[in-house]
Amino acid sequence: QVQLVESGGGLVQTGGSLRLSCAASGRLPSFNHMGWYRQAPGKQRELVAVITSIGTTNYADSVKGRFTISRGSAESTVHLAMNSLKSEDTAVYYCTAVTMGVPTTTYWGRGTRVTVSS
Repeated sequence: QVQLVESGGGLVQTGGSLRLSCAASGRLPSFNHMGWYRQAPGKQRELVAVITSIGTTNYADSVKGRFTISRGSAESTVHLAMNSLKSEDTAVYYCTAVTMGVPTTTYWGRGTRVTVSS
């Protein structure tokens, strides 16, 4: 069983920074990519950033230039550095990991809340 556990959320003022972390545990398969989604109140869950096993990254347009996704020293960890936070970044942030191979399996964490106050 694979578990993803997020940490690092909290309350921050507009313009501030936070760093989210996600660690996978259990019987770990090889992940093709790991990433972050977020869901704001009343909105659908949306992609924030992903990073592949070879380090390729992709970001939502709304966070480009402000957020940076990176892999940890352990392949099963991923971080999201968030700078210049805006009120519209307020959401629950979910870590996700997708396995290699066919069919793929997607794992989700339980989420960590980020609140940006003005």
